[in-house]
Amino acid sequence: MRKYLLSLFFTFSIVSLFAQELDVKADIGNPSNLINDGFIDLQVSGGTPPYTYKWSNQSTSLKSERAEGLVEGIPYAVVITDSQGESTTRSYKIDAEAITEHFNGTFAPIVSSMGSILFWDPFSAIGVYDPVVYADVKNVSTPGWTTDTEDRFVLKQWVVKEGTKVKKGDLIAVVSSDKGEDLNTYAPANGTLKYLAKQGEVIYNSENVEDVIEAGAHNLAQIEYDEKIPLTHPNGDPQTKDIPFIVVWLLLGALFFTFRMGFINLRGFKHSLELARGKYDDPDAPGQVTHFQALATAVSGTVGLGNIARVAVAISLGGAGATFWMIVAGLLGMSSKFVECTLGVKYRFINSEGRVFGGPMNYLRYGLEKRNQKGLGKVLAGLFAVLAIGASFGGGNMFQANQSFEQLQGQFPFLVGNGFLFGIVTAVLVGIVIIGGINSIAKVTGRIVPLMAGIYILACLAVVFINIDNIGPAFTAIFDGAFSPSALKGGVIGVLIVGFQRAAFSNEAGVGSAAIAHSAAKTNHPPSEGFVALLEPFIDTVVVCTLTALVLIFTGKHEVNGIAGAQLTSDAFGSVISWFPYVLAAAVFLFAFSTMISWSYYGMRAWTYLFGKSKKTEMIYKALFLVFVVVGASVSLGAVLDFSDMMILAMSFPNIIGLYIMSGEVRTDLRDYMRKLKAGELFKKQAQAR
Repeated sequence: MRKYLLSLFFTFSIVSLFAQELDVKADIGNPSNLINDGFIDLQVSGGTPPYTYKWSNQSTSLKSERAEGLVEGIPYAVVITDSQGESTTRSYKIDAEAITEHFNGTFAPIVSSMGSILFWDPFSAIGVYDPVVYADVKNVSTPGWTTDTEDRFVLKQWVVKEGTKVKKGDLIAVVSSDKGEDLNTYAPANGTLKYLAKQGEVIYNSENVEDVIEAGAHNLAQIEYDEKIPLTHPNGDPQTKDIPFIVVWLLLGALFFTFRMGFINLRGFKHSLELARGKYDDPDAPGQVTHFQALATAVSGTVGLGNIARVAVAISLGGAGATFWMIVAGLLGMSSKFVECTLGVKYRFINSEGRVFGGPMNYLRYGLEKRNQKGLGKVLAGLFAVLAIGASFGGGNMFQANQSFEQLQGQFPFLVGNGFLFGIVTAVLVGIVIIGGINSIAKVTGRIVPLMAGIYILACLAVVFINIDNIGPAFTAIFDGAFSPSALKGGVIGVLIVGFQRAAFSNEAGVGSAAIAHSAAKTNHPPSEGFVALLEPFIDTVVVCTLTALVLIFTGKHEVNGIAGAQLTSDAFGSVISWFPYVLAAAVFLFAFSTMISWSYYGMRAWTYLFGKSKKTEMIYKALFLVFVVVGASVSLGAVLDFSDMMILAMSFPNIIGLYIMSGEVRTDLRDYMRKLKAGELFKKQAQAR
């Protein structure tokens, strides 16, 4: 009998086990030749519904059996769990078909690997802090409020007393609107109710500029959680505010050079303006271009789409407070530019034809060789050259062509679907300029940079002056956001890192690219070009990036979420004057065009360092560069562009190592230069008699 019962129990257990087994079928699709449009549809049976789906794709919900917007050619994992805790793991891959999908799928894991290095967080890795973003309160927003709302909301009645424990869905208040309707407000979470407005008080008035500018002015209450709740991505992964290693690397370099050079970013500012204006231009000095032309070329390489689109992303992520830290990082970056561009001139080579070959490749190799570190110098210079070539084809070329076309076709419908023709026209325009070399590039950037900067700055100032009444609330929002931001923005550290990151990525201080342009300047004194170069982060970050941020804050668009960066900036301009987005579109093209011609020179100098200094070698590079202009404008390349953009950041590793080692000789050269300046020993243009 006992054997019979045991046998029956064993049989029942086996049947139960099989009854709970989850059966999964997948429908995998690649609907078009466009990249990143793959999907996986799951049909699950067995077990005990409902099921949860833990996808490796962070943007897919735990409740969704369908994942879409997936990269073709890379595997995705999903853990399916039923209500009883039974689970199974599956892995799927969307087959890549088009050549662009193969490229994208190949580069996606490479980008991920590079990102794990560049954006690795050393502080959380050693346990200094917890990078997870927690929410200790849940804001209760006025029902129906959006950033475009034109209405006045009054708290008509509190239904629940302050300090009461409420549950999600409980009615807590009634809000009246000037449009004549009463709006019920329900608790969005469990916790303790805290009032932010009094009964009978105006919560939000769209005609009150302080309400439009102030972050969270539309909130009437908060629900305080009993315990901090980690914020998560749709797939359940915790959201984090990391401190990327690349930002730390660039920031520490900027801080070191600021102290090492005795705050040259501040005390040298006046002299840098005098140099840029041509006060010390010696027509007989060696080099190919004037101080101003070198500055214009370098500025055109840094002032680009990042100043428009990515600043908007930074402000939407970090809030108005990110603007403050962006300015601080821009000021510090001026010192890095001084050091690298001084060395760029000091170690340049000028051939018998008067052509200049300079930049980090030269000072890394020959500067370190002079210090008996020949092997290290060769390795760092070679690595820098390879990264610079990749960056010039990608971040300095394809990315610019791709994103400028995306922006322009949004404003001019006749361009839709004509990326190839747009690329051809752009390549012709770029080719006309770059075939002539640095002299031609410098002449064009010397005209385009003041024009494009002027257009954009005037447009920004127009928005600011039209909304000049908002100046008080705007700057209050910036300073409050910089030092006491909400937990949802990652706290002070989160906002600080967002601001520093945007500044570091925008002005390229420490990357070394600008040293290539400045090495061609006409001068007998290397530090003079360092002074000129320190203006770049000021123009790029302190002026242009800050103005973009002010436009967003003054128009209240910094509170908008879920809109792409460039479109958010365009909407901010359009909210003031309807035709301003067309002005912005023109500025975007000029930004992209000038960036391409400057980066063509950077890449060419890295190319000639590796493959020889002949004109034939230069023409091969230029032809390849123009081909990539067309490719960038006509094809979506996704991870390829991300990869090339990361190469720009990676250039800072070999460059800053060299700058640290050679900073002592730069300081010595600076002291000698300042002595000559004070003694009146430098060439100086005589004032013309009237």
